[in-house]
Amino acid sequence: MKSVTRSLRILEAVAQHQPVTVGELTKLFGLPKSTVQRTLVTLAEAGWLRANRKDTTRWEIGARVLAVRPAALQGSSLFAAAREPMMQLRDQVDETIHLSVPDALDGMVVVDRVDCAQAVRTFHTIGDVSPLHATAVGRAVLAHLPKQDVEEFIAGGLERFSDTTPVDPVELRTELDRIRTEGYAVNDNQFRPGVCAVAAPVLDEDGTPLAAVAISMPDSRYDAERTPGWGRLVADTTAEIARRRLGA
Repeated sequence: MKSVTRSLRILEAVAQHQPVTVGELTKLFGLPKSTVQRTLVTLAEAGWLRANRKDTTRWEIGARVLAVRPAALQGSSLFAAAREPMMQLRDQVDETIHLSVPDALDGMVVVDRVDCAQAVRTFHTIGDVSPLHATAVGRAVLAHLPKQDVEEFIAGGLERFSDTTPVDPVELRTELDRIRTEGYAVNDNQFRPGVCAVAAPVLDEDGTPLAAVAISMPDSRYDAERTPGWGRLVADTTAEIARRRLGA
């Protein structure tokens, strides 16, 4: 049991201080370096941790944690408030609707999905992680984060996923301004080829973005002229979710 407790404490420490080195964890816990290293490797093999992509000597939370978190979220007020409005939105547009929550500045995690009846439709696995700048749900959230968080995110570099991914900081800032004004974000093949989406944020009482809801569709059914209408529908949906979450 001591080894299990130690592993959980090291996992918690990585989550709090990530990306963190073995040496930093050794000082934090007063344990032999070999013990900490062995625990990290074991947690990484199980998918709970991973080496940082830019600096492999540093450790961070792995995909396993992100996949488990959506299941835990199902009992939350956000999840409960979102289900019925998402189903109503699905019935209005007959496209896949999904709910994603931000993982700090690391990305958006899909936590719920309502499928449509279309024979050809998009599919988002619960626990899937997507980048903030390249997706509609990500930019819907990014547009409502504090300016210093946005600049920190941009400073980390904007990865290109397609020819239309916004990787120019000026272009991205301009798009975030538009999202704040019009209330919705659009993804036109900017992350996964053939997938388009229109999304709006779920905001807390103080304007903090808690999540985002997206209407997701194959690009064969995406119509730029219909985008403002989809935008109003998804923005109305997220406003209703926010009201339900507060018990209004």
